[in-house]
Parts: sequence; C-alpha cells; structure tokens
Amino acid sequence: MASSSALSSRIYAAFWIFGLTNNVFWVIILSAALDLVGPAVPKATVLLVSVTPALASKVITPYVMQKFPYGIRIILLVILNSAGTFTVASAMIRPGITRISTTLAGIALGSIAGGIGEVNFLSMGHHYGSWSLSGWSSESGTGGAGLVGASAYALVTSTLGWSVRTALLTSLIFPAVMLLSYFVLLPTVVLSSDGQIKTVSGDYQGVHADDDGEADYDSDSSTGRHTPGSSTVLLQSTTSEGPAFSAYAPSTFNSRSLSWVGFRNNLVTTKKLVVPYMIPLFMVYFAEYTINQGVAPTLLFPLEESPFTEYRAFYPMYAALYQTGVFISRSSLPFIRLRRTLYLPTLIQVAILSLLTLHAMYPFIPSVYIMFVIITIEGLIGGLVYVSAFADIREEVPIEEREFSLGVVALADSVGILCAGVAGAALETALCGWQIRHGRDWCHRT
Repeated sequence: MASSSALSSRIYAAFWIFGLTNNVFWVIILSAALDLVGPAVPKATVLLVSVTPALASKVITPYVMQKFPYGIRIILLVILNSAGTFTVASAMIRPGITRISTTLAGIALGSIAGGIGEVNFLSMGHHYGSWSLSGWSSESGTGGAGLVGASAYALVTSTLGWSVRTALLTSLIFPAVMLLSYFVLLPTVVLSSDGQIKTVSGDYQGVHADDDGEADYDSDSSTGRHTPGSSTVLLQSTTSEGPAFSAYAPSTFNSRSLSWVGFRNNLVTTKKLVVPYMIPLFMVYFAEYTINQGVAPTLLFPLEESPFTEYRAFYPMYAALYQTGVFISRSSLPFIRLRRTLYLPTLIQVAILSLLTLHAMYPFIPSVYIMFVIITIEGLIGGLVYVSAFADIREEVPIEEREFSLGVVALADSVGILCAGVAGAALETALCGWQIRHGRDWCHRT
C-alpha cells in the first residue's frame, strides 16, 4: 500500500487537475470572445452566457446530483464539457464567420458543466481532506486554468497561427485529462483525520463503488458515509483552524436552519459582511470584468506600433496578461497580504477602469507595451483583493459564522461579474461607435 505522503501527492495532483480542467473552458471562451462572436457583437454577451447557466447549475446541482456516484458525475461533466466545446467549434463556418446562436448554445453547455463541476469537486474533496482543497483552490488548480487557458489560446492563435476552430478542438484534451485524473490518478484509499490510510470500501458518498460494483450507502459515522434521505449529511473538511470549506446538500437544511431565528441571525451576519468584504469584492469584479469584456476590445493601437499583424490579436493578449496577473497575486498570499485595507486597491481598480475608458475615447497612452503593464496590474489587484478578503474571513469571522460568511461573500463577486456583463455590452458598443465617428474604425476590424 502506498505511503501517506504518496497518497497526499496523488490527491493534490488529482484535484489540481480537476480545478484546471473544470475551469479552463470558461477562460478559453472569454479569451476567444472576439473570435467567436465577431467585432459587431458585444463581447460581454459571451460573459453573460458563460456565467448565468453556471450560477443556475450551482443552485440546482446539490438537490439532484447526490443520488449519483461520483464516477457517473465525472462522465456527465466530460460529456457536457466536450459537447459544449465541440458545439462552439462547429459553429465556426470559416474564419470570421460564425453561427452566433450555435456558439452561444455551446458556451451555455460548457457553463453548465463548470457550475456542476465546482459543486461536485468541492463535495468530493470532503473525503480526501485538506490536500484536495489545496489542489483545487484558486491559488492552484483553478488559478492555473486562467494562466494556462488564456496564455495557450493567445499563443496558438496569434503566434503559431492556428485557426480558432483548431484551437477549440485541441482543447478537447482537457475533458479527457479530467477523466484520467479521476479513474487513474485519484487514489481508491483516503487519509483519515488522524493521518492513517483508510481503504474506500464502499461508495463513500459516491467516490468509488464496491468490488461487486454496487454502492454502499450504509450510514457509518466512522467513514462519513450516509444513508440517502437521512436528516443530516456532513460534507465538511476541517482543519485546526476550523472549517476549511463545505459543500451543501438538501438534507443539511434542517428545521432549525429554516426557522425564523436562523434566518434573522443570518441577516445579522450578512450585514456585518457587506461593508468590509462584499462591497469591495463587488466593485473589484465589476471594474475588472467591465474592462476585460467592455473596454479591452476597443484598446487598439496601429499595427505598425504593435507586435501584432492583425487587430484580433490584441484581445487574447490582454486576456493572457490579465490572467497572468491574477495567477501571480492569488499565489502570493503567503508573502503579500492585505489586512482590512480592501478599499484602497478597489478604488485603484475603479480608477484603472476610468483611465482605460478615457483612453478609448481620447487616446493618450503612447505605447501598447504600457497598456500591457496596466492590464497586468489590473489582474494583480483583482487576485490580491480576492485572496485577502477570504483570508480575512477565515481569520476574523467566528468559526460558527465562517461557513455561512464564505458562501455569502462569494456571491458578491458573482453579482459583480453579472453586472459587468450588462454594463460591458453597452460600454463596448458606445466606445466603438465613438471611435468610428472620430476616424478610428479598428474596433470593427479583425
């Protein structure tokens, strides 16, 4: 039997891959937005279609997926993700010409897969302890998706000259890697809370099946398994500092949590979170996604003053630089940490939005290379505010309120992205129209 350190490494690696492969579709789609819908359609349309179905699936999934073993769920995720990617690729009639409705349908399929996957892998991580959370987390697997997806797309389409269709079809390797990670890399044994190796003899909430192929759902408090329909389902991983994360299931909502007292307490807790955490997270995400999907398509320079040979290359390069900044700052928590000062970087991010909007109207930034630096700083600020906010909550909020607080605060960035999608669509249209009226028609070129 493998050593505990070897098991920990395999668990970490498997969940790192899960984080990467579950989120890379979303990153690639946003990076390819200009190529997918063309210059005439606001790129924020892609943002809205890629975010809204994911949010809906996160709400529905816990009430449906608990009845299926994880192996079945992984296969479903791979099918949905592959179908979404293939649908988007098939919508490319020829370079610059796409079937918009088919493209958006494919994006929606991939978005649903991403939402289901997030709930699924967080639930699965309960059985594998803190190494699974470390591998999955934004600083590692999911953060790596941003860096890998955006950089790879910019490289193969702008430098290597691949077609968008070829790039998308090549990305079908990611669902296949997810499948291999689950069925080959992820151990069939886990580490118990005391660090001992424990064989997964039953379904273990669907992680694996018994040797005879039948799932074991008998309640067993020593392993954390449960009987479907029981009054409580524990899906929480804990550390010495308290709960690390939780994934909810319908049966966790007992009568007490649905009582008026519980609801009132949650409202009180929410009020305490609004000013220090939720407002800055909302503002940061609103500002950066409005930049990325609403302003960035109009931040163009003469080709002879840039490293590009076509105008479409600016957009994926901006996406890659933004994701690079996010990855660096989200990985820097052990070294750089904002404490109770989220509003200063938030205001800087809003100032960057204002600066770039003004530049799109009255160009004053002299070089595209300066623009590259600004976009990277935008990513650095966004990632830093994100990790600092949640690190503060883990340290400052009482343990009994921490799980609820993490979930509620996470809604702030999602709402910020949705609002940015609406604002970005209007802003890009207005800025591009302004530029055309003032003799710069680059935003309608590819």
